[in-house]
Amino acid sequence: MRDILLGVDIGTSACKAAAFDGEGRVVAQAAGAYGVSCPHPGWAEQDPEQWWEAVCRAIREVLEKGKIAPARVAGVGVDGQSWSAIAVDRDGRALCPTPIWYDTRAAALCEEINHSVGEERLFAVSGNPFSPSYTMPKVIWYRRERPQVYENAWKILQSNGYLVYRLTGAAVQDESQGYGWACYEMAKNRWDTALCRELGVRPDLLPEIVPCTRVAGTVTAEAAAACGLQAGTPVVAGGLDAACGALGAGVVRPGETQEQGGQAGGMSICTAACRADPRLILSAHVAPGLWLLQGGTVGGSGALNWFAREFGAAERAEAAEKGGSVFTRLDSEAEAVPPGSEGLVFLPYLAGERSPLWDVDAKGVFYGARFTTTRAHFARAVMEGVAYSLRHNLETAQEAGVEAGVLRAMGGAANSRLWTQIKADVTGRRVEVPASDTATAFGAAILAGVGVGLYRDCAEAVDKTVRVMRVHEPNPAAKEAYDAGYRVYRELYESLRALMKKEAHS
Repeated sequence: MRDILLGVDIGTSACKAAAFDGEGRVVAQAAGAYGVSCPHPGWAEQDPEQWWEAVCRAIREVLEKGKIAPARVAGVGVDGQSWSAIAVDRDGRALCPTPIWYDTRAAALCEEINHSVGEERLFAVSGNPFSPSYTMPKVIWYRRERPQVYENAWKILQSNGYLVYRLTGAAVQDESQGYGWACYEMAKNRWDTALCRELGVRPDLLPEIVPCTRVAGTVTAEAAAACGLQAGTPVVAGGLDAACGALGAGVVRPGETQEQGGQAGGMSICTAACRADPRLILSAHVAPGLWLLQGGTVGGSGALNWFAREFGAAERAEAAEKGGSVFTRLDSEAEAVPPGSEGLVFLPYLAGERSPLWDVDAKGVFYGARFTTTRAHFARAVMEGVAYSLRHNLETAQEAGVEAGVLRAMGGAANSRLWTQIKADVTGRRVEVPASDTATAFGAAILAGVGVGLYRDCAEAVDKTVRVMRVHEPNPAAKEAYDAGYRVYRELYESLRALMKKEAHS
């Protein structure tokens, strides 16, 4: 009996594999870690082969922990981080590490092309700015700086596309990840090959565009031997991690909004119309016929991970001695600090910033420290700074005419009651947390369920499986402190922007 759906999530610091039953309950899950290499300023890259190895280990662990016979797996869905540029040859080998979503090595190239081709023309096609984080500038960078990679490339794949290829041998481009290409016509769901050629990129590098629920192929005998799945198991095209996270959190109707608490932060507002704004990010939703107007920020839970790694030695030692998590201890300390962190404000721009600033030179900043400021103040200020970046994106979407509704929180940060409440208080919005913290992998699994016919469509799947575990209402008593902190947050960046740029280019 094929009654299990498998979701695989290719995150920034680790992959996650999770098995679900038809009611959306987690049967077993496992993770596999890998690193990010930053060999030069502005560079951030990963080895796709390490993704594959980690995924194979995680899938085998899930099957073992859940006592799942491979024949029970009805289908596999894969989601992944955005804006990869995985150059593979005709044998499917990755020709080099891929720049990932916060790599900005193509910044100068983007300035040049925005001037020569025109920002307005590029935006009119894709509905997104021509930014160094995106896929197309990275491919042009290959052509100029790594010509051997470019010349030997057969296809350029996204993160989930690469895993689908390793599992099935099929090279496809799902609709939701198309927005990384400047030559992807967002409203018409097709490639603009003329623009592709004008930008100097070979159109034959572009994979076939397919729906996210399309069965791209089945697990090959070679892949089955590596990961433990049964050969012939269907694998769908999958999609963007943020979009799969939105689906797994129950966001399938216009106005419903996902709040992302993964390594990166941000939000995704579901819309029935293709409405772009140059300050935000527009992608097709993994649910057919819908789009997501997104705010994608560098400072998500990764900002608190950084703080815990560099300044949480005492909490790490206590967690190692007594068990538990360093983040639980940071939560407890930060909860004793009043809203607004008594004037300490954090700009979470630790690798530049994406929407709505689009500033590769932006820097992380703590402002307002005094002799009375403690480490707990800094921990809470990190949480509040990430919440301020969320509010900035929500307000930008509102200015663009798209109103967010109730926020559906997902990702590791959603496990923190304190942080989730801070986000509710800062944004003034109700936040709902679905029952599982595996929303992204679950979204990928839902796509597999739709692809193999277990669910009629994504809306039916959500209605059958997604349940809210807890709710956070905004606390009116915190509004004044957070409004004041947010004003400082916005003014601080504006005051420092010129200095940040000058320092970066000196």
